[in-house]
Amino acid sequence: MATHERFDLRSLYLYLVCLIALVIAIFAAVNLVRSTVELLYPDPGYYGYVAVPTKDPAVDAAEQQRLQDAALNSQRRQAVLSVVGSATTLVIAIPVYAYHWRRIQRERQHPEQSVAAAE
Repeated sequence: MATHERFDLRSLYLYLVCLIALVIAIFAAVNLVRSTVELLYPDPGYYGYVAVPTKDPAVDAAEQQRLQDAALNSQRRQAVLSVVGSATTLVIAIPVYAYHWRRIQRERQHPEQSVAAAE
């Protein structure tokens, strides 16, 4: 197989799509792991806009606890949304990568079929 046949525009496109899909899948997997850990072990120091515990006498203990619970629920919700977003990205990126990689492998094994299909 000659070099110019291997590096035509179609092959370049297929390899670029594979590269982009693989990079997206890697970032989505890292984000999925990070979001899962954040969901299982929320940051204990994050309580939204209120510094907790507060010494303000106007904020009683029940209100302070309600604000802490609301902030924790908000953090968990954001972690769940991040897990869902990352998982969705993986579900989309992996088949795109697999499809294009199989096309590359098929064309490398049977280059005469790819030329006939392109015409």
